[in-house]
Amino acid sequence: MSKKQVFLYKGTEIDVEWDERLCIHIGECGYSKGELFVAGRDPWCQPDLSSPGEVKEIVERCPSGALVYRTKSGQISESASLENSITVSYQGPYFVKGNLAVEGSPDDMPGVRFRAALCRCGLSKNKPFCDNSHEGVFKDYGAVGERGEPLEESGGELNITPLPDGPLLLSGNVTIKASSGRTAWHGSKAALCRCGSSKNKPFCDGAHKSIGFKSD
Repeated sequence: MSKKQVFLYKGTEIDVEWDERLCIHIGECGYSKGELFVAGRDPWCQPDLSSPGEVKEIVERCPSGALVYRTKSGQISESASLENSITVSYQGPYFVKGNLAVEGSPDDMPGVRFRAALCRCGLSKNKPFCDNSHEGVFKDYGAVGERGEPLEESGGELNITPLPDGPLLLSGNVTIKASSGRTAWHGSKAALCRCGSSKNKPFCDGAHKSIGFKSD
């Protein structure tokens, strides 16, 4: 019997779903004030101990898409951020937020339509998503040197295509932020390194070919 990986926590007015496959334990849920998430409690998530508005706000803090909320009819009612953004984290993944279309992502991962943590070290066993394999072995502080071009408009769908044995191709309006929080780059097309070896991080410089990077 396969291990259960997606868990549903039911409330009177709103339900919360947690996807263990995507969770990288950033702790935005567990450190939130209130009684919605309490480590060591069974069940650890109890939607009725917070208002529906609080449930939505806390769930939307999750940067990996592991958490979503559902109406009692089972629908996802989250709205995508008006701006598509990617934060190049300090020695960690790309934190992506917006109206996302990650090519190849399973239909049963609805959270990654709004929020995702994408591997940039090349070591994840759950590519294109991060699984914390970067910890202790990947060194990049998240600086962004290039500026890109100002966007004439913002929003719209951001298509993210993980090329086989290659970079993440971006198509759509997006802002890239350095790990410091600085808004660093704007544009509508880019290729982001996901092998961990580019000398022009976060952008691809073709290093995946010389190191023999494999995406599977």
